[in-house]
Parts: sequence; structure tokens; C-alpha cells
Amino acid sequence: MSDKVNENCKEFEATVSAQCDALIAAINERRSQLLECIRADKELRVRALKDQAATCTQRLQQTTALLQFCIEALKETDSAAFLQVGSMLINRVASTDHSWHKEWSAPRVSPHFDLTLDDKSVLRAIDQLNFIQMKHASSACCILFIAPLAPIIIPEECSAENNSVTVAWQPPPHSHVEGYVLELDDGNGGDFREVYCGGETICTVDGLHFHCMYNARVKAFNSTGEGEYSELIGLQTAEVAWFTFDPILSGPGLQYSEDSTRVTGEGWEHRVALGSVGFSRGIHYWEFTVDKYDADTDPAFGVARIDVARDKMLGKDDKGWAMYIDRQRSWFQHSGAHEQRVEGGIHVGSTIGVLLDLDQHTLSFYVNEEPQGNVAFRDLYGVFYPAVSLNRGVSVTVHTALDPPSDSDET
Repeated sequence: MSDKVNENCKEFEATVSAQCDALIAAINERRSQLLECIRADKELRVRALKDQAATCTQRLQQTTALLQFCIEALKETDSAAFLQVGSMLINRVASTDHSWHKEWSAPRVSPHFDLTLDDKSVLRAIDQLNFIQMKHASSACCILFIAPLAPIIIPEECSAENNSVTVAWQPPPHSHVEGYVLELDDGNGGDFREVYCGGETICTVDGLHFHCMYNARVKAFNSTGEGEYSELIGLQTAEVAWFTFDPILSGPGLQYSEDSTRVTGEGWEHRVALGSVGFSRGIHYWEFTVDKYDADTDPAFGVARIDVARDKMLGKDDKGWAMYIDRQRSWFQHSGAHEQRVEGGIHVGSTIGVLLDLDQHTLSFYVNEEPQGNVAFRDLYGVFYPAVSLNRGVSVTVHTALDPPSDSDET
């Protein structure tokens, strides 16, 4: 028996080592695939920067030639001839300056990778990797656990509100349960993903897409293994979004109303206020009402990434897309570059509409329900938060859950 124990031990060790080696090989193969995705993304970014650098170089050469021509014109000693070419030069310089700001902008790609490796479920699975004790029929004194049955969804306690869903379930009968795993699909009939793992029997999932039907399912597990999935339940998120300003997400130096729908600037420097929800899919429209506009300043309205700079005008960095506007005109601004000057300003009582169309990946603006210029920004991909920047003497109120303007398709 001792010899047999030693022999079986060596065989068992070899089997476990082979299983672990197979897991390591699978991880290495997946690592190679992930690294290849990163390299491909890098190549796209570098290629885009090279193309933009070539365009910039060409424009600089054209501008240099114009400067040389202007220098030669300044050498003209005949006053009549100089006056004759002066207006032409002014128009040409103004046209070049306008086209420069219109066609050139800061780099179209970010040096940062908006990717995060989700390894939590794999690490948890490794932590739970263990032996299953095989019980013999003769061991009547031992307790034999089997995988639990499927949990039971409680429909009347499940709900959807705004862009979050709540799922509740009952423990499976006659089962030993150590925890549960809740999974949701992508809201479009796609693959399921794990959103919760723990011992609770109710879970609320925030930050989902608006106007989507999410399917949810839950399973129980114990040291023996995982049980079957429950029946599916479908939960529909809101078609249009309602939200307020989020004082925690926003920058300092701002005052908020009790319901966080109104924000007022305090200091002389611009400060950014963010909305309480982020959008990554669908068409969303909201408006700002100008409640106070005493100072000679330019409030800015638009959208931003979660990591936008809070201490400068919206659109000054590459995390914000905005329209800044005064009493007479407006400009569109991103990464510090402004373009497309549009006549028409704001005053107390004016409304500024923001249309974020993430089906077409565009951003447009309205002033008093009329389009303010053409489409302001294109190629918007990712998660965007409603945003506004203002300073002393300005106060605005946000109005949400609004239908897009009737002419938004044409715009």
C-alpha cells in the first residue's frame, strides 16, 4: 500500500503539473493576442499622427511663402502700387488665417490608451482553483456537497430606472450555496458578462446604455462547483436620460442648487461642472437656461471625458468638446483650438441645446432652439459626460429627458 501511495502521488503530481502548464500556456497565448491588439492600435495612432504632421508641414510651407510675399510687398516704394496690393494682401492673410484654424487642430489621437485589462474574474477563478474531495459510498459519516440548483428570479422585485437595473433572486431550494454570480448581456442580444459575484441576493448595476433591453441571469456556486443558470429576465433602461450636475465629479469654486440642477460660478477663473451620467450609445439632448449673465465672460457648453481638467474653460484640453459663446458670437473648441465662428449670442433667459448623437458620433448645438452653425464635432467614440464651464457672474440650469429637435436629422 505504501508503494502504491507513492506511485499514485507521483502520477497525481504529474497530472496537476500538466493541468497548470496548460493553464499557463493558455494565458501566454492570450497575452500574445492582447499585445498584438495594443501594437495594432499603436500603429493606427502613429499613422494618423504622421498624416496630420505631413498636412501641418504643407500648411506651414504655404504660410511661409505667403510671409515672404508680404515681406517683398512691404519693400514697395510706390505708395499707389502699395495701396493697390494692400487690400489684396489683407484678404489673403485673413483667408489663410481662417482656413488654418478651420482645417488644423490639435492631434486627433490621444497618446493614452483608453483600455483596461479586466483580469478580476480570472484572478478570482485562480484563487478558487482547488481539489474536489471524492467521497466513497462507505464513508457514510462524510457530508457530500453537490453543485447547487438554479436560483429563482423574483420579477416583482426587479426594476430598471434611468440607466441602471436591479435584479433580485431567491436561493435555490435544498442546496448548499457559498455565493452567486450575476451576468448581463450587452443590451443588444450579445454575449453575457459577469457584473457581480458575492453572497447577496439583490444587485443594482449602474452605468448601462440608455434605451436598451438587458437580459439578466444568475447562478449559485459552492466548493463543489457552479450550478445551472436561472431563467432570463429582461429589463428595459430609459429611452431618454434625466440627470443633474454632480458636485462630487465637478471642480471646486462652484455653487449648486439643492436639487443640483442649477450651477453658479464663484471665482474669476473658469470651472467645469459635469453631469451625473455618462453616455456611450444612443441620441441624447439636453438644454441649459441662462439664469444670470452679469459679467463679460464666455460660458462654454458641451461634453467631456471623466478626466477632463476642471480648472480651465471646457475645450481647452483634449478631454472636452464645447461651444463657448458671449453676447454676440460663438466658437467651437477642442484641445485649445477654436473654429467656426458663428454670429448670435446669449443673454439672460437664453437656452443652449446640446445634441449628442452617438449613433452618428457627432455633437451639435442650438441657441434658443435654432441650430448654432453646422455639426460642431465628429468622430466621437467612448464615454461622454454632459459638461459646462463658467465663472463669476454666470448661472445656468440644466433641463434633461428632452426629445431631440425636429430638425436634428437634417442638421
